[in-house]
Amino acid sequence: MHYTTVKTILSPKNGINLYRGCTHGCIYCDSRSTIYDISHPFEDIAVKENGLDLLKKALKNKKEKVMIGTGSMSDPYMPIEKRLKYTQSALKLIYKYGHGFTCITKSDLVLRDMNLLKKINGKSKAVIQMTLTTANEELCKILEPNVCTTKRRVEVLKILNEENIPTIVWLCPILPFINDDEENIERLIEYCIECDVKGVLCFEMGMTLREGNREYFYENLDKYFPNLKNKYIKHYKNNYGILSPYNKKLMDIFNKRTSKAGIMNKPDEIFTYLNEFPIKETSKQSTLF
Repeated sequence: MHYTTVKTILSPKNGINLYRGCTHGCIYCDSRSTIYDISHPFEDIAVKENGLDLLKKALKNKKEKVMIGTGSMSDPYMPIEKRLKYTQSALKLIYKYGHGFTCITKSDLVLRDMNLLKKINGKSKAVIQMTLTTANEELCKILEPNVCTTKRRVEVLKILNEENIPTIVWLCPILPFINDDEENIERLIEYCIECDVKGVLCFEMGMTLREGNREYFYENLDKYFPNLKNKYIKHYKNNYGILSPYNKKLMDIFNKRTSKAGIMNKPDEIFTYLNEFPIKETSKQSTLF
């Protein structure tokens, strides 16, 4: 890791990233793409040294209460967070200034901050988004080697549900010829039903590849799935969006099962829910008088 200073921390859409880079080692990670212009080795985490000071100022001066999101580029609960506690400090600021919180993670370290999440959720809203890609534990260790496996993530989702913290699952990416089978999708949806998640994000059964993450992905295909790289090149060439050949069948299963279970499955609806800051009854009453 190394420290860096930045000029801003809160994006126009109220997103923050206190770290840059990641150590989870997910073989498909889009954040490795050169388009993001990360000039340092991806696993050498850049810690935004002045990020919390900037966040405090931004939240204090913000005229309206909003949902603050993180995790779109780097998991906020990487192992480095155990020691540095930047995400935890951000949660304290978010609670202090009355904003809401949501994050995308694959880590059970999120449970460390349960008390803060409950305090924020009691005052406004806190939503945890968890990525699930495969129900096969051994495959999970290959695809996402340096983070807790699917079985543990499901346990985390159940604990969050018991504590009345709403959850969203990202069912992606689905890698062609690797985890794009009916049994996997059925089992992952079953997990979501068991955990009583609010919604499941699935943009279609596939993945994205572009310069930077494509090379890393292909290196890992050569390592763990011999000859599969040639199949990808033949089928997809240099395409950015890559759909499973079973996309239609799997999406039919996804839409039918989630709809039947009363789980949100439309991306626009889910993102509206994630971005919507709740108006408490006391606030409504105060505007009437």
